[in-house]
Amino acid sequence: MKPRVSLQDSTLRNGNFSLRIDPVRSEDVGLYEAQVKYKTEVHSCHVELGVITVTLSPPGPVIENELLLMSCNSSHRASLVETCWFHDKHPGPTSRTFCFLSGTLSILHAAMSNAGSWRCQLRYSDKEIISATFNLQILGFDGPTNPVVYAAAGSAAN
Repeated sequence: MKPRVSLQDSTLRNGNFSLRIDPVRSEDVGLYEAQVKYKTEVHSCHVELGVITVTLSPPGPVIENELLLMSCNSSHRASLVETCWFHDKHPGPTSRTFCFLSGTLSILHAAMSNAGSWRCQLRYSDKEIISATFNLQILGFDGPTNPVVYAAAGSAAN
């Protein structure tokens, strides 16, 4: 897993034996064991790493007015009960929320208003709730609704 894995050497003396994985990949799922030996004592702990992924289809840049599918999946073993997508570009009562059984959100005609932070929340039969945030970028024109721009003669116009 090198060079994605590191120990924070500066915190070892304080008893912090944290393992850092950056970036986490789907294949990193599993049970991890930390074992610390000090003189004659051996201490160990086990941590299970689960991974949640958000994918776009088609992959690559999202073009305005094209079909977009956003999928959310996790390594959790229980049955998926519900998937909710939250669009946080407009927080508060105007934020948009979509909930359904499948983990895939379909946007028929991607628009600039769809850009921004999306959070998928997966709820499972064992009451576990897992979420991930994804920043959606859309390639398109986000200019004035009236495409006429006036500029003074001799000046620059953008």
